[in-house]
Amino acid sequence: MAGGLALLGILVPLAIHLWNRRPGRLVQVGSLRWLSTAANRRMRNLKLEQLLLLLLRAAVVAALALAVADPARLIPAPPRHGQILLSPDLLGSSSLAAVRTTVDSLRKQGYELRQLAPGLPRLSGAAWRRFDSLATATNVPTRFEPSPDNLWARVQQAADSLPERPLHVFTLATQSSFRGTRPTLPSTVHWQTVPAADSGTWVQAAYQTPRGDSLRLLLGSSNEAATQFRTVAMRLPSANGEVRVPGLPPLRYEARSNGRAVLQPTTGPAVPVQTAALRLAIYHDAAHAQDAKYMQAALRAASLGLPITPLLTVATTLPAATQQLDWLFWLSDTPVPAAWQQRTTRGLRLWQEAATAGVPTNATLAQPSTQPIRLLRRDTLASSPAGLELWLDGQGQPVLTRTSQGRGATYHLHTRLHPSWSELGSSAELPTLLLPLLQPDLPTSAAQPYDRRSLAVSQILSLKQATAASPRAHLVTPPTYADVRPWVVMLAALLFGLERWLARRRVVSSASATV
Repeated sequence: MAGGLALLGILVPLAIHLWNRRPGRLVQVGSLRWLSTAANRRMRNLKLEQLLLLLLRAAVVAALALAVADPARLIPAPPRHGQILLSPDLLGSSSLAAVRTTVDSLRKQGYELRQLAPGLPRLSGAAWRRFDSLATATNVPTRFEPSPDNLWARVQQAADSLPERPLHVFTLATQSSFRGTRPTLPSTVHWQTVPAADSGTWVQAAYQTPRGDSLRLLLGSSNEAATQFRTVAMRLPSANGEVRVPGLPPLRYEARSNGRAVLQPTTGPAVPVQTAALRLAIYHDAAHAQDAKYMQAALRAASLGLPITPLLTVATTLPAATQQLDWLFWLSDTPVPAAWQQRTTRGLRLWQEAATAGVPTNATLAQPSTQPIRLLRRDTLASSPAGLELWLDGQGQPVLTRTSQGRGATYHLHTRLHPSWSELGSSAELPTLLLPLLQPDLPTSAAQPYDRRSLAVSQILSLKQATAASPRAHLVTPPTYADVRPWVVMLAALLFGLERWLARRRVVSSASATV
């Protein structure tokens, strides 16, 4: 509207141009000089003169009017193709065959194929066919390798790097690949999880009986639903003898020079043969007496799954600094003595509960193999960046974290076993949750590939995101405009300078002609 009104300004130079017609020069000849000058008949015979100067002045006004109208140049938006993101653990798994048809269908719709890895590298058609052929070949075994990345953080980065594009994400649902807080993803993200196709069995621990004539092996078995353990007893083999366990490759019994023995599998780290039972101690004050009762009952129930029954003591007095312990459950708001904190570097495992008043919460502890357990209160202590989150609630918040310190570790429970804090203490699932923690640790590189437990879709995505419609292959991108007002103003200035030069030239020419 403003530009249209400004464009009417073209009438001004036109009117001035017509009004300023110079009349012809009068030359008095003879008796005509006695005659009076006739009336000005300028308005009776209007004609356009100096047409080029008029056009320049009109162009200046038109350019200024265009600048007032806020001109912009339409920039065509580049095509935004949908993206297919495949996690590395899925690409190296036989489970890839389960999503092959879906991925091929999306590629025909124009989706681009990328790997859910740092930099989101593209996957060519040849690379996709190579991965696809490995996943579908029945005679090619595939090794299960969990994704080293935190898939929540990786998908969030992909959504930020590829905004306003439909993203189809395909990953395994392995629990160890999800850490931290569950993000809120945009509606353009469609996430499909695939369970690991197979299960795994391994030797978690080996014990030599006090009589020294037999071995007890703790075997772990993991699938998408749960990780379970069972005990197998067998005769003690001779030095460098072979140990055969159904479902496992042969193991070799090796006696080391330090007096200890190990079981060496064909591939992977050696499993030390232990000869002593675990030593557990629970320390509590009066305010945590009920927590101690729940913990004592849960540990006794969990010990049934260990090859050798652990030695458990419960006391309201501090254990002696010289007492040899594998686990210390500190159920008190008072700080742990520095002497016991330093023992973690030498192999002690220290358990602590929430030590503050806490804040109310309405969440559930939903591990893959358990029924949901209500959490009523939690502390406000932030998780350590170096901590490993072992238990999560349905909102992705940590419930139990582990911080490694030398050969030992500190476990922090962000709630309590007291009924006013959670239903953990009264839950029949608590011994099952504690049992994996009591098992001897494997090296990190060896422990992760054994864990096949999977998260439910409700734990990976919120209900709103899980039920969202699948995004289209191409989204309508809003048009983009570039401001051209500075260029129009420069054009107006150029035209104005040209008009001034031409007008001055005509004045000089007229003056010289008069002379």
